[in-house]
Amino acid sequence: MDERRLTRRSVLKAGAGALAGSLARPGGALAALAGPPRPRLSEHPLGTLQGGRVRTISLPTPADLVGLQWRAPEGGPRDGPGLQLRFATAAGTWTRWVPAEGHGHGPEGTPPEGPPGASVGDPIWTGGTTAVQVLSRGRASDVVAHLVDVSGGIGARRRAASLASLASGGLPLVTPALQAGPGQPPIIARRAWALGSSPPRVAPGYGQVRMAFVHHTDSPNGYTAGEVPAMVQAIYLFHRDVNGWNDIGYNFLIDLYGRIFEARAGGIEEPVTGAHAGGFNLVSTGVAVLGTFMSTSITPAAALALQGLLAWKLSLHGVPAIGTVTVKVNPAGASYSRFPANARVRLPHIAGHRDGDSTDCPGDVLYGELPAIRSRALALSPRPNRLTLTLAAASPAGPPAAGGPPGGGGPALEGSLNRLDGAPIPGAGILIQQRLVSRRGEVVQERTIAEATSDGRGAFSVPGGFSAAASRGLALRALYEGSGGTGACVSPPLPVTLGAPSSPSGAPAPTPGASRSPAG
Repeated sequence: MDERRLTRRSVLKAGAGALAGSLARPGGALAALAGPPRPRLSEHPLGTLQGGRVRTISLPTPADLVGLQWRAPEGGPRDGPGLQLRFATAAGTWTRWVPAEGHGHGPEGTPPEGPPGASVGDPIWTGGTTAVQVLSRGRASDVVAHLVDVSGGIGARRRAASLASLASGGLPLVTPALQAGPGQPPIIARRAWALGSSPPRVAPGYGQVRMAFVHHTDSPNGYTAGEVPAMVQAIYLFHRDVNGWNDIGYNFLIDLYGRIFEARAGGIEEPVTGAHAGGFNLVSTGVAVLGTFMSTSITPAAALALQGLLAWKLSLHGVPAIGTVTVKVNPAGASYSRFPANARVRLPHIAGHRDGDSTDCPGDVLYGELPAIRSRALALSPRPNRLTLTLAAASPAGPPAAGGPPGGGGPALEGSLNRLDGAPIPGAGILIQQRLVSRRGEVVQERTIAEATSDGRGAFSVPGGFSAAASRGLALRALYEGSGGTGACVSPPLPVTLGAPSSPSGAPAPTPGASRSPAG
């Protein structure tokens, strides 16, 4: 059955039959249109694939997203057996072949289920197909196709078209906004695609934002605007339940219509550790453009959104759009990297994924456009500021901090607010905030527990009185909300544990309740 020839008539007949059957069944397509469908993940074993042979998978119901798992022969090539995938469209034609192996994401969480040495490729969005073909350059054993359905068996594209006439208003946006750099761009809230049924496994981890990686998802570009929330949910489900990650790997996603989506939970302005760039996840934020850009450019709308998002996010964390930074390759993700574990690597502040890892992501054309994207992001945010927060070396008793617990003697805090050239920003109001995380990172709030004002050197300090907060091992940050044309900025998170030495400002450390699993 898997090897039979697929014709346009058979594809159309299968798709129409599946839709008609689901419409006729109670709880089928009509019920799915009445509310968010329950996402489903299934497997289709393919066994062993021989090099150069095409395997066809005919599906009883549409799959919205497909990804492959395999086990290459021991001692085989590091880059895998050369798996490719394509799928049948509703018009009965085959899409182009696309790579179906990994692009250097991860690692995080538990390894994928399967035989020892199993590898999982990046998922491909189909929007609802009933036939998939797989081609392998070399021999691959224990091959499994993981199929994601987020449309109730209708097909995401068909469901989006059916719902278009019922849509009212736009997608919800993240609030509040921090006006760093050019100002916070409109960012669609996670709940627009998570739909209350896509929680992370655990609370998020936090690191630093010292740079940004640009990615593409390497899925076909011909998707509709209405499909995108389902597409993001399907990627999340694959990342979480097939890869075994804690959440979707990217921090942000951008579609070809110029819309920015909040992806990984934990706070858009926070340095949330993703699973997007092996070896560098703790020091970066990750932005993926939905689509494939090996031989075509992203749309002008997507380019504007990417430039604005990078200008805002990097400015908020005190990183200029143009420049380089030296970072160390985390051993947990070194297998994905182009560099050995613990190597110190100099990378651009706005890097393509291929700059750090063994991959062709974000595609040849988009990678070639990054110099222009850096220049435009710099023009949007020419002078970011830098804010620091540390524990003072000594903590003399003093009056309690505003909003803090009574009594002195706890850790004192100090920091500074400066331009990147070292020029101080005096007279600025600084908020000291404590991060509150609930629902495993889907709700994040920052509660102000103290306030300070920068002096003529840009320095500020807050006396002791944090013993109650410190005893819970909470993370603190300093926030400058911006004023008079000077943009907002935040300090790297400061983990505070009573009786323990302080970490250097911005040192990556997990928040209580956050994942303890390796994050490359």
